[in-house]
Amino acid sequence: MPTSFDLERLARDHEIVGRRSQLRAIHACLVTGRHPLLEGPVGVGKTALARAVAEGMGRGFVRIDGDGRYTEAKLVGHYDPPGVLERGYHPDLFIAGPLVRAMRDGALLFINELNRMPEGVQNVLLPALDEGMVLVPHYGRVEAMAGFGLVATQNPAEFVATGHLSEALLDRFELVQLDYQDENEERRIVQQEARFAPTTALVAHAVSVVRATRCDPRIRRGASIRAAIAIADLTTALDGDIVAATQLALPTRIELADPRRTPASEVLRDLLEQIEKKKPGILARPR
Repeated sequence: MPTSFDLERLARDHEIVGRRSQLRAIHACLVTGRHPLLEGPVGVGKTALARAVAEGMGRGFVRIDGDGRYTEAKLVGHYDPPGVLERGYHPDLFIAGPLVRAMRDGALLFINELNRMPEGVQNVLLPALDEGMVLVPHYGRVEAMAGFGLVATQNPAEFVATGHLSEALLDRFELVQLDYQDENEERRIVQQEARFAPTTALVAHAVSVVRATRCDPRIRRGASIRAAIAIADLTTALDGDIVAATQLALPTRIELADPRRTPASEVLRDLLEQIEKKKPGILARPR
């Protein structure tokens, strides 16, 4: 592996807390011409890691977000319809999509939530990954410049609206798994990312309540570190009202196992009471 890739400097420049093994793995994939697939829940830093490595390697970064409505034409490119009617399929009328742009520029194509894309769109990637080329109807062959690569992410299978990648596509990727970070690292992230310099006690509460959402059986999907950052900021803006801040930040960031049987308000109340029992007085609003 080239010695010019300074892992610690990269992490420092991009303010990345922890994640050294994942940074090393992503770089190892790209420097050997392979394509990393980053798998993990929402909010664990998949995009930030990919962008940091791309910049550290001096490569461009083309991002797209996958969803079920994404089309092959949107990925590869298309012709301007009025221009085609007037001049036919002239090369100047071709509007390159993100795949073709990344290939032409020798950049990294970053596909967020690849497994939300239709299988037909996913399959367009196969020749680009195998042969470094794609054939565009009416345009011809597009070959990838040196440096082209693909980095994709997917959420775990239990997430809503999450599909599966085909076996053929999976065989072209190397899997880099990410999970929630430990409590100390999450506290460092909140302290670093919050806008209003929260106290150590507030950071500890925000992280504690968010981590509690990940092990409550009534919650199918717990909250990410983004929720803890929001709690810290909102508590400051609400003059120390941690309860109100938590009730604002968490409902949109958790998924209940059975919302009809157990409403979110009840679950949040229980979580706050558990935190209060462990650390009496932490929920008291300053006068």
